[in-house]
This record gives sequence, structure tokens and C-alpha cells, in this order.
Amino acid sequence: MNAHEYALHANGSFALPDACFKVKALMEDENSEISDFANVISVDPSMTSRLLQIANSAIYSFPGQISTISRAITVIGTQAVYNMMLVDVAASAFKHFENQAIDLKRFWRMSVYCGLVTKNLAIKAGIKDIERLFVAGLLQNFGELLVAKITPEIAQRCEQYSQDNLPWDLQELALGFSYTDISAELLKIWQLPEKIIIPIRHFNQAKSNQINQDVKILNLASRLALIDSHEDEFEYEQIIDESLCKSVKLSRIDIEQVTEIAANDAAGILSVMNPKLFSR
Repeated sequence: MNAHEYALHANGSFALPDACFKVKALMEDENSEISDFANVISVDPSMTSRLLQIANSAIYSFPGQISTISRAITVIGTQAVYNMMLVDVAASAFKHFENQAIDLKRFWRMSVYCGLVTKNLAIKAGIKDIERLFVAGLLQNFGELLVAKITPEIAQRCEQYSQDNLPWDLQELALGFSYTDISAELLKIWQLPEKIIIPIRHFNQAKSNQINQDVKILNLASRLALIDSHEDEFEYEQIIDESLCKSVKLSRIDIEQVTEIAANDAAGILSVMNPKLFSR
């Protein structure tokens, strides 16, 4: 199977809710109003509740309580609300594909931590529209779930990574492509914004001078997530390419600050997105 075939298999089992497509259409309609967005979202009590939970979580860190969808849209903006819907979709999808082929708790931790680090590194690097980068960080390794569901024996093989065989290298050996390639294909099928897909699609080209900052930030965040989840096995100096940090003008102090924030925020977000695994 190639990356696109894995993505097609997943799309047949799980699809984006109609509300996501309706919100995206409203975003493209210059005549749409806040009430139009609120009407689409509010008809689904479950999604309303989940979005308000996420809006008030450490993902966005807004002062004060956001208690209505209309206020969330007013304060955060339609793009951020759409991105939050994608976060909710991701949470549902993660549960949908749950199985024993991989360490699901490790997967969740790495995904959320990567999203947080991607977002906060982007802030340090002066990149705008950071919410989309949280979503890119969260979903960049989505392909691992699909491989675990469809070909669990390959997923188990790819999970045996080490300092000598990093995750991305093992994936290339076992599949001929990486999990990020599958993720990018699925997000394209789901019609997610290209700005979210680009850093995932070009993840493995981060060292190229021609690649934009989003790709470099995501690649760096993914490596930091690996260190966070395997502190006893991977060390900063072995995993992090200093030339990559310099290319996005990030210092070691910047990175240490970001990883500390992400570590503190991850637990709360995980308890919202998957209370079964991460109940306090």
C-alpha cells in the first residue's frame, strides 16, 4: 500500500462531520456573519461542549471564561474555531482507531506535546496564525494510527526505534514513506486548509534551505516530542540539529522555555481530549 491508499482506507471508516464543511464554506463566504457560524455549531450539543472545553484549555490560554460559541468566534476568530473543530475531530478519530498494536498513551502524549511545542516555537520565531500550527503538530503523526489499524505488524516494527534507528528512518524502511506522508494525504482528502497540510507534507525536507519556516518548526517540534516521551533514551544533542534551530532563529533558551510550557500544559489538554487514558 502507498500513503494515499492508507489515507483512503481511513476516510472510508471515518469522515469529517458536516459541520466542518459548513464552517469552511462560511469562512469562504464574505457575507457570512458570526450568527451563521454559531448556528452551525450550536445544533450539536456534544461539539459545542467540546469546543468550549478546548477554547478554555491551555491550547489558547485566553484570559477569562469563554462560555458561548458566539463569544468564542468573536474573541478567537473563525479560523481558530475551525481549527478547534479539527482538534475535536482528531480526538474522536484517535479513539475510533484504538488498538493494541502501538502504545496509545505514548502516541497521544507525543501528538499533543508536538502540537503545543509547534505553536509556541512559532510564537518565538515570529510566525503568524499560530493556531493552524498547533493543528499541524497535533495531526502530523496521524498516519501511525492508520498503519496500526490496517497493518499492525508494520506499526509494531516501526515502534522499535532507537538512537541508531530514529522513527522516521524505520518508517521509510518498512513502508517506503513516513507516517507524515499518510497524514498529509488524509488531510487533503478531508479538505483541510493547505497551510495546515504543507508543513506535514514536506516534513522530511526540513533541512532544505528552500523550505519555509513552518516545515522547520514542525520537524523540530516532532524531535522534541520524541525526547519528551523517551527521556531515558534520547538526548537533546543527539536528536536536535542546531543548524535547523539557527535557520528559524531559535536559541537553546527559547527551546527550553517552550518545552517547559508544553510539558505543563499537555496534561490538562490530554485530560480534556482523552479522559479515559489521562484522567486526573
